[in-house]
Amino acid sequence: MSRPVAVVTGASGGIGEATARRLAAEGFEVVLGARRLERVQAIAAEIDGRALPLDVTDPASVAAFAAEIPACEVLVNNAGGALGTDPVLGADEDGWRWMYEANVLGVVRVTKALVDRLEASGDGRIVVIGSIAGFEIYPGGGGYIAAKHAVSAVAKTLRLELLGRPIRVTELQPGMVETDFSKVRFGGDEARAAEVYRGMTPLVADDVADVVAFAVTRPAHVDLDQIVLRPRDQVTARDVHRAD
Repeated sequence: MSRPVAVVTGASGGIGEATARRLAAEGFEVVLGARRLERVQAIAAEIDGRALPLDVTDPASVAAFAAEIPACEVLVNNAGGALGTDPVLGADEDGWRWMYEANVLGVVRVTKALVDRLEASGDGRIVVIGSIAGFEIYPGGGGYIAAKHAVSAVAKTLRLELLGRPIRVTELQPGMVETDFSKVRFGGDEARAAEVYRGMTPLVADDVADVVAFAVTRPAHVDLDQIVLRPRDQVTARDVHRAD
């Protein structure tokens, strides 16, 4: 029997890579999409999956990606990220624009491109990797917060608009996860990125992947609408226990 197909965007590292590996272990044929094609090709070879180039900020790239996927049961919208910590009044508009394109319109584009295949499967599942920034705020994060609030609104609206169709929508909102997220946000500054997790135990990508796998393997009548997961050491975006 052919394996059910799961598509993971932003699958070249971090949560996306961990999710691709975990879904493959659960018996899915995983299609990995990312800009770093060589990286996803290497991962795909290890998990008997497929690797395709994908830039979710480029409509043509999304269309070409979807054209290579004739069937799909699970879509994990993971691509996105944060840039900088500029205040609202000092906003880098190019950075804010990229965050909106990658985090919000990327979800919209890929979902639009694959929704017919998800519905045709008879039990489609859409997972949106959001953030606690989708319902909390903190200074210096306005661009990312605005984008993730929008992602959350998209997921909730999509769930309403798909009511009565065989598609479930799950929104995951992780707190602090130690990946390359902070390194990218700080322009490659590894010391500054490491400081984010100083003195506390953050989540790791596999923790999030575990939750994704659990959500998409529930019986067809069970929809885990919204899941918030944080480290024990974190209560809000700003309240973190640090041992030192």
